[in-house]
Amino acid sequence: MVNKPAEIPGDALDDRITAALVGAAVGDALGGPVEGYSPDQILERHGGRVHGVVGPWNGDAWRTARPLAPYHKGDGHVTDDTLMTHALVRVYARVRDHLDAYAVADHLVPDLMTTPRWIPELEAEALPLQRIFLAEKWLVARLHYGHVDPREAGVGNIVNCGAAMYMAPVGLVNAAHPRAAYAEALDVAGAHQSSYGREAAGVFAAAVAAACAPGATPESVVGACLALAKDGTRTAVERVCEAAARHTDTESALRPLREAVAPYDTVGPDYRAPSLGARRPSRLHAIEELPVALGMVVAAGGDYRQAVLGAVNYGRDCDSIATMAGAVAGALGSPAPEEWAKQVGEASRLDLWEPARTLTGVAREVFARDVERRRAHEAAFTTLGGARCSA
Repeated sequence: MVNKPAEIPGDALDDRITAALVGAAVGDALGGPVEGYSPDQILERHGGRVHGVVGPWNGDAWRTARPLAPYHKGDGHVTDDTLMTHALVRVYARVRDHLDAYAVADHLVPDLMTTPRWIPELEAEALPLQRIFLAEKWLVARLHYGHVDPREAGVGNIVNCGAAMYMAPVGLVNAAHPRAAYAEALDVAGAHQSSYGREAAGVFAAAVAAACAPGATPESVVGACLALAKDGTRTAVERVCEAAARHTDTESALRPLREAVAPYDTVGPDYRAPSLGARRPSRLHAIEELPVALGMVVAAGGDYRQAVLGAVNYGRDCDSIATMAGAVAGALGSPAPEEWAKQVGEASRLDLWEPARTLTGVAREVFARDVERRRAHEAAFTTLGGARCSA
């Protein structure tokens, strides 16, 4: 039996933001230790499917075992997906308004470069820059050292889910307004990504915003995404979610979702040995993570546990897939199980709830500013004679 998302009162913005951000972090932590492997490899390694927090793939040899050393992936540790998400929340806390690519250059890059923070996978305080992947280090190289126009800095980077993975805060600040979330995320992500990597950032933010709307369902979220998505991203989301709709559980959907997204994925069948055309710009392709995350939410009927465990056991880039699925399911009103959230928070030595409290306050301030701006525009437009009332 698929559990339906819990009903959250329409005015409980803090509950939706908390469920989305905590849900994203928990999904990230569950997916981290099996990232890069196939469902069959995960099944063999763990003697069955993953059902919660598990240890490192290589056990106690994680400190030296390649290709993951020196990162302690597993045991409830969040990865760079969550580190970047929380960093973007801190940018919102400083700006306290909508963001753009210049906010990334002015605030996000200095945050990554100058302030040591606890890094769970390193089990030490370090600059976030020392943990993030090369595709995210690109931000520092292009914006701080290269002095590139922030709106164009993403051009030339590998095209992956690097920008999309931390765009949930954009969707939450624009809760119930997917078109605004899409536009803002495209602007923010322009500093980091281009092509379908940037497009995925916009569509993921739109999905989170759509999930916050009262009465939202997995189907309404997908509909909002399809109304906005372009090119290969739109087709990939449509095909994967069509396949997902034929399933009522994520276990049976594992292979069909991979088959549905494969024509649009550039990485190829072996995740650790990408194809020659991997992660290159294209109007025909899409990142794998977003369509699969949405497909898992559809197959799970919006239930957090099912959607995230489906994403985790899918393998490949499953920490990012589970991050996205967890954010959408949480925004729909299905929070992460309390025991998982507590375990991840304690293991990662992070307050998973503090960023949500911060972002909730910012979202309310931004909405109030939006209302003032909209009313000022309405008054000006009416004075110009633009408003015509029919008798």
